[in-house]
Amino acid sequence: MKNLVKLIALAAFTLLTMNSCCNSGSTADAVLENIHNRKSVRQFTSEPVSDKQVETLLRAAMAAPTAVNYQPWRFVVVTERAELDEIAGILPYAQMLKQAPLAIIVCGETTWMGGSENPYWQQDCAAATENLLLAAEAIGLGAVWTGVYPNKDLYMKLHDYLNLPSNVQPMCCIPVGHPAGNDQPKDKWKPENIHYGKW
Repeated sequence: MKNLVKLIALAAFTLLTMNSCCNSGSTADAVLENIHNRKSVRQFTSEPVSDKQVETLLRAAMAAPTAVNYQPWRFVVVTERAELDEIAGILPYAQMLKQAPLAIIVCGETTWMGGSENPYWQQDCAAATENLLLAAEAIGLGAVWTGVYPNKDLYMKLHDYLNLPSNVQPMCCIPVGHPAGNDQPKDKWKPENIHYGKW
């Protein structure tokens, strides 16, 4: 009887371990597939993005790495048609806002630690932006990173339009929506760009 109990326990442990390994593998596969499937989407349907989807995107963005956990990112969420069109008038690289039902402008607090300059805000905001783009891909939305910073003319105009505080700078504008086309990811794998040890 003791041997039977041990055998059953061993079988159960083996099944749980195998199941755990399989789940871990499929989770890793899903994450990697999502990374490789991310693409820049520039055509959108008129279907709105739900509040829940917006929160999902922002939660993912705020899960990004950040220097000394300062979290300098700030986000301006724009859904009003007139405002999206006006921002498209400011940003020449964001003309798809005329179709998109949503824009998320990723901004960064440029000061920290008692008012001194934050030298890492751009890096932190870039990491948050990539998380946001990956989250959009994961939930079936389309998005595209359109640059604002460091073009002074663009970021000052957008800064003024959004009425941002003096120590908050817009870094990029992300049009988001339901894809209208059949955009495909680009294969950017280039082994010749890799150097081991030294150049």
